[in-house]
This record gives sequence, C-alpha cells and structure tokens, in this order.
Amino acid sequence: MIDLYTWTTPNGRKVSIMLEELGVDYVAHPIDITKGEQFAPDFLKIAPNNRIPAITDSQTGQTLMESGAILLYLADRYDRFACKGSEYWRMMEWLMWQMGGLGPMLGQIHHFVKYNRGKAPYAEERYTKEGHRLYGVLDRRLQGRDYIVGEGRGEYTITDMACWPWISRFEWQEIDLNDYPNVRDWYLHIAERPAVQRGYKVPKDVGDVPLP
Repeated sequence: MIDLYTWTTPNGRKVSIMLEELGVDYVAHPIDITKGEQFAPDFLKIAPNNRIPAITDSQTGQTLMESGAILLYLADRYDRFACKGSEYWRMMEWLMWQMGGLGPMLGQIHHFVKYNRGKAPYAEERYTKEGHRLYGVLDRRLQGRDYIVGEGRGEYTITDMACWPWISRFEWQEIDLNDYPNVRDWYLHIAERPAVQRGYKVPKDVGDVPLP
C-alpha cells in the first residue's frame, strides 16, 4: 500500500497520475499547503524539505519526498512507464529538464503574474519570457512525436507525467496553447486518459482538466 501525501499542485498531480496509471492501491492524504500543513512535525518526518508530494510504501518500508524521485521509484518498483536501453537516458534528460527548468520557471510565473501582479514588473517579464522559451523547447521536441521520449513516435513515460501537470496550468501562465500546436496536441491527447483525469482530482476535486 502506498500512502501519498499531496495537494492540488502540478508536483502533487505528477504522482497521483502515476499511481492511477499503475492501478495500484494507494491512500491520498491531503496536505493543505494554503494552511501551512506542510510544516507539521508529522509531515516533516516524511518530507524533511516540508514540500509535497511525499510517499511511504508499507510493503518496502521506503519513504520518499521530491516528485521526480518518487516517479523514478514507482517506475522501477512496478517496472512500468520508463524507457529501456539508451532511451532511458533520454528519458532522464527530459525529466531533469522538467525538474530543473519547466516546473521552477512556470512556478515563478504563477507567483509573480497570477498572485502578485504589479509588485515586480521585472520578474513578471523575465519569467514570462522564460516560460514562452520553455514552451518553445517542448514544442520543437514534440514535432512529429506523440510523447516526449521513446523510439519512433515515442512512448508514454514518467517524463510526460512530470511535464503535463505544469502545462495544465497554461491559463495561470497566460499562455495560449494554440501558439504551440505540438504541445497543445500532446496535452489534449494525454488529457483524454482516464487515469490522468482521475489523478488530476487528487486529493480533492477542484474542477475538470482545463482545455484550450
């Protein structure tokens, strides 16, 4: 049994989508970051960095924080949704791109543009410009591909699960997905997956998957 400690954020949704795709038994424990619950002593024992998501696996005794590490753990544990051979490192390359670039930079757009507009015009311009650059990188990568990595037209992997929830907040980022047609098509294709729709609503339903 997997215990998932999470909230309705892109990082949290990465893991709930993965667990839904795997079809394994898990229990979601809401950690309301708007109320500071991530700083509770009991959660600190599981996630020393006071951030969601985190998991505990009662079968293996493993406890993990950080969404990328959790995705890799689950992919290895259940031997699914990870590339093999040389494509494994291409998968890792794009997963690290998400962890180090796409997520943090789009998160800054949320902070400065959605929640604090007008307080730091330089930051708004800087991170919005970087957000568009990263969308362009992903759009070029998806040219002629169904998924981000894998041979041929690609295969659905944890890299897609890591990137998709951040793109699902395109409205927060004030980005028109039609400006990035390859990203749009990839986004809509993945949005049709029942497991993605279920995972998007963990740990609580805050509405349907946004559509362009």
